[in-house]
Amino acid sequence: MPNIKVAIVEDQQATREGLAILISNTPGFEVTGRFASMEQALDSLDVNPPHVLLMDIELPGMSGIEGVRLVRSRLPRIQILMLTVYGDDDHVFEAICAGACGYLLKGIPRDKLLAAIREMRDGGAPMSPEIARKIVLMFQKVAPPRNRESQLTPREFQILKLLADGHNYKTCADQLSLSLHTVRFHIRNIYEQLHVHSKSEAVLKALRSGLIS
Repeated sequence: MPNIKVAIVEDQQATREGLAILISNTPGFEVTGRFASMEQALDSLDVNPPHVLLMDIELPGMSGIEGVRLVRSRLPRIQILMLTVYGDDDHVFEAICAGACGYLLKGIPRDKLLAAIREMRDGGAPMSPEIARKIVLMFQKVAPPRNRESQLTPREFQILKLLADGHNYKTCADQLSLSLHTVRFHIRNIYEQLHVHSKSEAVLKALRSGLIS
């Protein structure tokens, strides 16, 4: 497998360099750029786009939220993973709606951060458990009446609910005593039925439409 290419946008130099050292010294990973601002990052991302863009929200100049919107419009194949101290509803909602596919709080253990980057590269949407729960609670408040015409199977509803509770593919498999391959098969069907491309999109759409609560 080719290396997972990661770019970092973080204004705190010590944090930025620490992340770069951790990622670049881990087999299977490659740091393609490290930047103190979105303005510094944009030209480089065009020339050498990473698989995963790891970025903060509070940045000098252009904010991380604005940066997410811009990157998603210009380079939609880049998967954006927020790594921030901000866990409040407003920041979480804005980042996800802007196009971030994952959201982690700083202080996450190193092995979990690396696992989250791998999950992003594989099409997942890693989130700190408390962030996943916040998203569930936010959209429970605005979900329309339940759609009873969904073509999802009972097993797929179970998996969708586990994803909404912050589980990843492996823990879904463990909870339901299924193989990881079987869970991936069901999740692909969930994406097709809901017309989405990531875990966060699937959870948000299911909550909006009342498929899960």
